[in-house]
Amino acid sequence: MGLGHTRRHIAIARALSELEPSASVLLVTGTEEVTRLGIPAQVEILKLPGLRKVENGSYVSRRMSISAEEIRTFRASLLRTAVRSFKPNVVLVDKHPFGASGEFREALRIAKDQGARSVLGLRDILDSPETVAAEWTPYRTQRAIAKNYDQVFVYGHAHVFDSVREYRFPDVLASRTRFCGYVVNPAATPSGRGGEKRVVPLATTQQPLVIASAGGGEDGAFLIESFVRSAVDVPWKGMAVAGPMMPESRFRLLERIALRNRVIFRRFVPDLPNYLQIASAVVCMGGYNTLGEALAAGVPTVCVPRVEPREEQLIRAQAFGRLGLMTWLHPRELTPARLGAAISLAVNQSRQSIRSRVSRVLNFQGAQAAALQLHAQARESLIPGRLPLCSNP
Repeated sequence: MGLGHTRRHIAIARALSELEPSASVLLVTGTEEVTRLGIPAQVEILKLPGLRKVENGSYVSRRMSISAEEIRTFRASLLRTAVRSFKPNVVLVDKHPFGASGEFREALRIAKDQGARSVLGLRDILDSPETVAAEWTPYRTQRAIAKNYDQVFVYGHAHVFDSVREYRFPDVLASRTRFCGYVVNPAATPSGRGGEKRVVPLATTQQPLVIASAGGGEDGAFLIESFVRSAVDVPWKGMAVAGPMMPESRFRLLERIALRNRVIFRRFVPDLPNYLQIASAVVCMGGYNTLGEALAAGVPTVCVPRVEPREEQLIRAQAFGRLGLMTWLHPRELTPARLGAAISLAVNQSRQSIRSRVSRVLNFQGAQAAALQLHAQARESLIPGRLPLCSNP
């Protein structure tokens, strides 16, 4: 669904390719921008027809005029064919144990029957423990994960958010769970096919550069609008990244406001970690990837998390805020004036002090840790020859 799933798996695929250059990796995704993110040489892409979430657990086709059941059947058929043909040694699935609307359930069974090992990758925070319990308990999801998966990766730290405890993993599942640390894409020119690099024009770097990112952008217009409206008569230069999924009408409206307020405005920046290296501050939602990459870069961060339909971002913002790693504002309190005041404080913070605080409590080697575990799982599979299929919704 979102860019975050795909960017996380590209980071892991890159780490795996560096660890085992002979690996063959198939990345299965519905994200349209995948080929612009820099694909390692050993990695092939299977692009699924895209989905759009209408509510938690409910998906429809992003582009085609077909029913929800038809798009699920279509994608499930492609997944089954991929598993039968590729015969992966190990399958890594992101977040949804059986895919969106259960589309990966049969393909996972086929992979296991062929001798593959299976790994489920989870963000540190999925939602509030109460919500996850309400969604998982009727389907006995913890038991189903334990039955179908050889290992679980949690991309985070137990001292920040203990997923095993909060989501009540049974002992058999807890014993298979590994906290990997945070997965981030490194600040470097995207390597591999399709990698793009953009350089901030020199004329814009004479003032402190403040970047606002709405992640995928489907529900981030409120943050970008507050940011571009706050950038009037300020001693910093603003750059807003709307996100590729922002509705066109909202994008065009915000583009006009940004032009009037002399804010650099982009729909999508594939190499955002590079920009973070030269930014004096970043404004973002509480998504896993952007927030993690900002903290990894040591850039002063102002976070405005999404609070519905899931509380995941709010919980992450509160956790990082308690650790003194960033400033956060509740979206109900967001105004251009309040955001501008928070940015003014952020641009005067020392990157070195932030890096020092962050390095004491967070580890950003999650991709490398996951790659090591995947490599070990692949060696234990019953299929000779090939290495992981990475899949996400």
